[in-house]
Amino acid sequence: MIKRLTKHGNSLALVIDRPVLDLLEIDDQTPLSITTDGKCLIIAPVKDEKKQKAFREAVAEGRRKYGKMLKRLADK
Repeated sequence: MIKRLTKHGNSLALVIDRPVLDLLEIDDQTPLSITTDGKCLIIAPVKDEKKQKAFREAVAEGRRKYGKMLKRLADK
């Protein structure tokens, strides 16, 4: 996909198509991190620490509950 910047007042704006926004679960309230590696512009949703912590806890619980069983299945 090739895009061009559009004039927005004294600035330039990048318009992101709806399918991309939906795929990344981004809306007008999503905080975005904008970084660069010196050659590319990288725009990513800011990671929600609460969600990441809850996910890590769920994975740990799953391992605690089912880890031995899954290991036995994998070894067969």
